[in-house]
Amino acid sequence: MKSPQNTGLGKLNKGNRACALLLLCVATAIPSAAQTFTILFSFDYTSPVYPRGLVQGTDGNLYGTTGGGGAADEGMVFEMTPSGTLTRLYSFCSESNCGDGADPNGGLVQATNGNFYGTTSAGGAFGYGTVFEMTPSGKVTTLYSFCSQVGCADGEYPTAGLIQASDGNLYGTTQQGGTCWIPTGCGTIFRIAPTGTLTTLYRFCAQSEAECMDGQWPSAGLIEARNKNLYGTTSSGGSEGSGTVFSMSPSGAVTTLYSFCVLSGCADGAIPETELVQDSSGSFYGTTYTGGTFDDGTVFRITPTGVVTTLYSFCIQSGCSDGALPSGLIQASDGNFYGTTYAGGTVRYGTVFQITPSGTLTTVYNFCSYSGCRDGANPRTGLTQATSGDLYGATPIGGFFHEGEIFSLSMGMGPFVAAQPPSGSVGAAVKILGTDLTGATSVAFNGAAAAFKVVSSSLITTAVPAGATTGFVTVTTPTGKFTSNQQFSVTP
Repeated sequence: MKSPQNTGLGKLNKGNRACALLLLCVATAIPSAAQTFTILFSFDYTSPVYPRGLVQGTDGNLYGTTGGGGAADEGMVFEMTPSGTLTRLYSFCSESNCGDGADPNGGLVQATNGNFYGTTSAGGAFGYGTVFEMTPSGKVTTLYSFCSQVGCADGEYPTAGLIQASDGNLYGTTQQGGTCWIPTGCGTIFRIAPTGTLTTLYRFCAQSEAECMDGQWPSAGLIEARNKNLYGTTSSGGSEGSGTVFSMSPSGAVTTLYSFCVLSGCADGAIPETELVQDSSGSFYGTTYTGGTFDDGTVFRITPTGVVTTLYSFCIQSGCSDGALPSGLIQASDGNFYGTTYAGGTVRYGTVFQITPSGTLTTVYNFCSYSGCRDGANPRTGLTQATSGDLYGATPIGGFFHEGEIFSLSMGMGPFVAAQPPSGSVGAAVKILGTDLTGATSVAFNGAAAAFKVVSSSLITTAVPAGATTGFVTVTTPTGKFTSNQQFSVTP
């Protein structure tokens, strides 16, 4: 059942005015004419509420989850066009006792089979969360209900989304559960096949010592690095009890790379709660929610061997005009990193920021710049860059009805293409996501020409050609040549 909605709210440009709902007019204070902030959708009491992160699907639309709203007020999955038309795809707790799950805190991932996968932090057969599969049309299947093992040894309360690794399986974390000495458990790392078979790969703090030196309570998801290891963070535990960065081999061996708050006053940061990002050099970037010079969070870089550099400590400007309490990073097609802060900024309701790989930070938007926070407030999730080049995000509160909103932010970055998956061996099937791909005349993997099929204006299917090497994917169309936002890794 689909219920399309569209607020028809408009763009907010410096020096211009856009009249929106009920003839309310607003204008931005964005410092550059190349930056355009657009309210795409404002949630109200009849809509899903508390929107989470967004992902772009192969049809070019954006998909996301909400932690509330829906038929049972237990969260929903929605689809939204880039222009802001929203469609409700599924309401959780549609089954008796929420057997299908409730409160999807994490985002979605679209697997190579075209279906979406995600988690709910509650509900399921035992009330401790689920892993679910959803078709693009909105049919949901519960693949696994957590706490199906004695003592919740398989984990409970998955609060982060999933990734699909190069082996085709899905990987994720649970914030609690496992066999930890703490009654609620200390969290797990799991692998689940698209068919639903779950394997618990690691249980945090499973040793007898009470210090949880290996970390505790992973609230963020994982990433697969180019060396095929998985990397992630825990929000607690480690040598100082303030969280860790870890790596895990494909066999499940976990190595603690860094324990936060080893410097005086936690100048290196504390409580990392979001996923990491790997750059082209192999280093990882992330944020800590607190700690740093002013105890308002940091942006950090960590090498694969565990050497941490604090790139930025928030609240360095008077009154925290640079933001406070950051919520994750993405690396955009211009090579810079972008993220949000929950608080701070000139109005103290959060910001969007840009930071260079060397640590130069620029605040590019301040939330609640308009009466009633019609432009949103207090973002708790990071951003997504669509192949149009624009950034997309959500706020849990604010908007025209004070129930949250979805926005886009144009920074003047042009269109690009994205390969799914981002790695594969010669002959492996690859989907190329883009914008206006109709009439494409060539596809190449680092210069090696590949046979391809144009499925739609947003999707090309192809395979890694013989002779391909690690590098960028390019697509040539009648309107221009588009390059992937990251290198495609050709594996043996």
